[in-house]
Amino acid sequence: MFDAQMTRKVNYTIIILLLAIGSCKHEPLDAPEGQTTGNGGGNGGSTDTTTFCDPDTIYFEQQVLPLLVSSCAIPGCHDPGTAEDDVILNSYLNIINTADVDPFDPDGSDLYEVITEDDPDKFMPPPDEYPPLSAEEVELIQTWILQGAQNLSCESNCDTTNVTFSLKIEPIISTKCQGCHSGGEPQGGISLTNYAEVRDVALFGTMLDAVQHTGDATAMPYNSNQLPQCEVDLIRIWIENGAPQ
Repeated sequence: MFDAQMTRKVNYTIIILLLAIGSCKHEPLDAPEGQTTGNGGGNGGSTDTTTFCDPDTIYFEQQVLPLLVSSCAIPGCHDPGTAEDDVILNSYLNIINTADVDPFDPDGSDLYEVITEDDPDKFMPPPDEYPPLSAEEVELIQTWILQGAQNLSCESNCDTTNVTFSLKIEPIISTKCQGCHSGGEPQGGISLTNYAEVRDVALFGTMLDAVQHTGDATAMPYNSNQLPQCEVDLIRIWIENGAPQ
């Protein structure tokens, strides 16, 4: 008798617990700041971990790589075809593996040493051939190394209003293009050092095809990934509007 009553009580308890568990509703966890959640897991879902740009963080893909590709990974220097001194500066792995980058230690990194070198024979880019990196660009590389020389990427809001040369296009050209297209012997004979030069190429050349990697134009940036879609869109809108200053 006692055993039968106890068995019924245990069974009732189990049923109540199962009903309670089945009725639980768990609120989704908030995404970490700068990220969004998705359907992660093993059932074919994907997790969106887009990082939005933090002004205090240096992002390799958006800031460091375009600078090195434009100023260093050019034909005759540190592109894959030339690989001067066995250094190739066209991708994260090549930069880390061939430029002796020591995370958190700029002074112990050859990449930083050569852009701050006092000896003109060792200074990079070669001063008799190309313009030096600006103080801001040198500081950018220094800070990237101090932050661990990480392969970070981010996304920012794309503001396609008021697309003028001075506001939206000049920063792209100076960072992503002038390393190759400036100086006494610019690549392809195309100089992009001021508004008039950029406007002429944009309106009468193949700039849009080059940055969109379409048509017969040589894809730009040379030997590198396409510009972020936002920057491509800004260049397209600027050209379509007549390349205003």
